[in-house]
Amino acid sequence: MNISRREFLQMLAVASASGISLSACDSDSVAQTGVKASAKPGAPYELPPFGNVSLMHYTDCHAQLLPVWFREPSINLGIGDMKGRPPHLVGEKFLAHYGIQPGSREAHAFTYLNFVEAARQFGQIGGFAHLATLVRKVREQRPGALLLDGGDTWQGSGTAYWTKAQDMVDAQKLLGVDIMTPHWEMTYGADRVMEIIENDFQGQIDFVAQNVVDNDWGEPVFPPYVMKEINGVPTAIIGQAFPYTPIANPGYMIPDWSFGIRDDRMQKMVDEARGKGAQVVIVLSHNGMDVDLKMASRVTGIDAIMGGHTHDAIPRPVVVDNAGGQTLVTNAGSNTKFLGVLDLDVRNGKVAGYRYHLLPVFASLLPADPAMAAYIDKVRAPYKDKLAEKLAVTDELLYRRGNFNGTFDQLICDAMIDVQGAQIAFSPGFRWGVSVLPGEPITFEHVMTQTAITYPTVTLNNMSGTRIKEILEDVADNLFNKDPYYQQGGDMVRVGGLKYSITPAATMGSRISDLELDGKPLDPDKEYAVAGWASVAAPVEGRPVWDVVAEYLRDKKTIHDIELNQPTIKGESGNPGLA
Repeated sequence: MNISRREFLQMLAVASASGISLSACDSDSVAQTGVKASAKPGAPYELPPFGNVSLMHYTDCHAQLLPVWFREPSINLGIGDMKGRPPHLVGEKFLAHYGIQPGSREAHAFTYLNFVEAARQFGQIGGFAHLATLVRKVREQRPGALLLDGGDTWQGSGTAYWTKAQDMVDAQKLLGVDIMTPHWEMTYGADRVMEIIENDFQGQIDFVAQNVVDNDWGEPVFPPYVMKEINGVPTAIIGQAFPYTPIANPGYMIPDWSFGIRDDRMQKMVDEARGKGAQVVIVLSHNGMDVDLKMASRVTGIDAIMGGHTHDAIPRPVVVDNAGGQTLVTNAGSNTKFLGVLDLDVRNGKVAGYRYHLLPVFASLLPADPAMAAYIDKVRAPYKDKLAEKLAVTDELLYRRGNFNGTFDQLICDAMIDVQGAQIAFSPGFRWGVSVLPGEPITFEHVMTQTAITYPTVTLNNMSGTRIKEILEDVADNLFNKDPYYQQGGDMVRVGGLKYSITPAATMGSRISDLELDGKPLDPDKEYAVAGWASVAAPVEGRPVWDVVAEYLRDKKTIHDIELNQPTIKGESGNPGLA
């Protein structure tokens, strides 16, 4: 919050004398973990109103209109100062840190523990029709509340790919989104982004990003922020797009735009908004949580950063001290699994207290909104038969999320090796892509949730052992650099065929060791056939990855005994981000 430490302690003393908790109200109890948070018995989503400014936030839904299974990671390593701190906690360590009861609905929503059994017990999570019902409930409880979309909304499904995001754009409008900031949206190209903003969003949804400027003059491409009055309180929402978009994604799709963290400019925008009368300043961010935490320590005057990109579901805000006071940092998970609700009590032009709830969107507890459900049926109808094709059946859990590998990622690597005739396969460390339970058919829709991007071509190249190690070192530095500002989010590239070890806490160039193929050390001078996809270089001709994976699955018919190619992790024994 944008109050000084002295002011905070003074208010806390007064509140304590009055029997009131000012900090996070019930944040130090299980109440802040979500569904049971201050809710009435039997009415898990009835949250008592608090304060006079409320903001709802979802992020990284990755075009998932329907309820999903989504397994949270069992490996989310923090290195250096990030070790053992949110968001780098998994499993039982996560539950203990937040006081969540093992075996509960909340434990299932926030962790990987007993995932298959809990999924069958509690049912699927998310989906826009169920999210719409929850948004409506919160708005009824909190008139004037704004709905913020943290980006990665237009990408991640077959229908989003085939409609060039139109299915998601219309869903956002129907949901009642007020403000959004981007990342994967940019992979439809600058022209398509501007077409949506100037036509579909006009007068309905504000698209903000303070850190995107044109290459020629450094002029802002999008409004940096928008001012809204919530129950008479002037509130500024500043956008922060993913800073490394032209590096992590194809730069040729947005050739005239420059990105970056730009925290100096962020400070100017905060000061400008305050100068225009903003009593509350919120940053809607797609930085990734570690970057948000560092930004919160450097930029003053921000009351809260509501973040995304790294898909971290954090039940309680992290309070960050800075030269101007304190800033709350939140992150609201992914795949429509959660809705964050931030309530602020604004008095005399300043934030005096807050409550925060990260609500799991359990489809079994929230009836589908009829209008949204009808829209989803309509927009999916032309693709229904194609999406429903049963390619194979899985005998084990398929999932993606985790620092090093997942069973669905392994399946993709195995498919490329088999179909392309490669010795080694590389698959990007994307964090989107839903899970499939044992015994379920793997449909073409499942494959598209793992692969639906606008640059999906599979390649086959000869690479030297030296070059292969360089690639692994580069990706490892992106993931495990001790300075968050040098991280780009995502997880380690998934590797098929090749065995290796990794020392995450080592320095650049010395993390990767023990490279081995077919039981023999990788020869630095020898060339190997390497398959991959999602190249950010200039587009090339070839098959889209979903066709390669679908061919493999149709041939296999049953998927079982997946040999998960995890690296040997060195030096991280006892790290609470490693289960």
